[in-house]
Amino acid sequence: MTARMNPKWNGQFSCFDLVAKTAESPRSIVRIGKIEVGGNDFVVMAGPCAVESETQLMQTAEAVAQSGACILRGGAYKPRSSPYAFQGLGVEGLKLLRKAREATGLKIITEVMSEEDVDLIAEYADIMQVGTRSMENYPLLEMLGRCGRPVLLKRGMTATLEEFLCSAQVIAMAGNSDVILCERGIRTFETATRNTLDIAAVPVLKTVSRLPVIVDPSHAAGVRSLVPVLSRAAVAVGADGLLVEVHPTPEKALSDGNQSLNLSEFRNMMEDLGPYLELQQRSSEFRPQLLAAGGAD
Repeated sequence: MTARMNPKWNGQFSCFDLVAKTAESPRSIVRIGKIEVGGNDFVVMAGPCAVESETQLMQTAEAVAQSGACILRGGAYKPRSSPYAFQGLGVEGLKLLRKAREATGLKIITEVMSEEDVDLIAEYADIMQVGTRSMENYPLLEMLGRCGRPVLLKRGMTATLEEFLCSAQVIAMAGNSDVILCERGIRTFETATRNTLDIAAVPVLKTVSRLPVIVDPSHAAGVRSLVPVLSRAAVAVGADGLLVEVHPTPEKALSDGNQSLNLSEFRNMMEDLGPYLELQQRSSEFRPQLLAAGGAD
């Protein structure tokens, strides 16, 4: 799904030539094994905010795989606001992620915080995640341009879409065109939610950029009960997938428990998304037929 091009957008975003949509290159598909992000499938990445233990990670991995996720998320290194908060297991967390991949077949996405860690994390991860605080860490972005792995780039919490695409352009200029954009909510004056999901960002980005766009409803809401609702909204506006936090016992989570779904809640959400995805698919198939019929007059 794309919006109608606004003349202002063309001048505003076309300068990012390596990630902008053109007639010659209207869409990029990022392939991770047999998974295609930006293709016809709606790709769900799910798992705990932080890898805490083997039991926690394996239990989550098996559950999200059974519910339809194809990529396991999990933080080994955690950029926390408080120095007293859980900072992650580091290399041990990476090893647990690799073990979960071997056991379930799920691909792995995990965050990289420093350019010094890129080579190490690339040995374990299938997708390198850039967190909101690192969106403008240009040495990191340039290093990720040479890492040989797809990159999921999260929008900075105060970043404009122009600044967001600027960061994507940096990665592409360094040699890596396999970039996935992630709208995860921006910082506004609202306090009822953790952030404010900029739902309009999805159709705008898909209109001006060739890159796949997914939504992180967990960080956008910060409230568990809103995650399924925002996930449905993401489908409705044409997102290519979701990044969702899931934990076996969110009330005991060492990180972001308030926004994490438990295993049954995630399963219910995935089942609930089915009709919305079918409707979206039928709409996409029907639209070209309407255009063809209109052109015949």
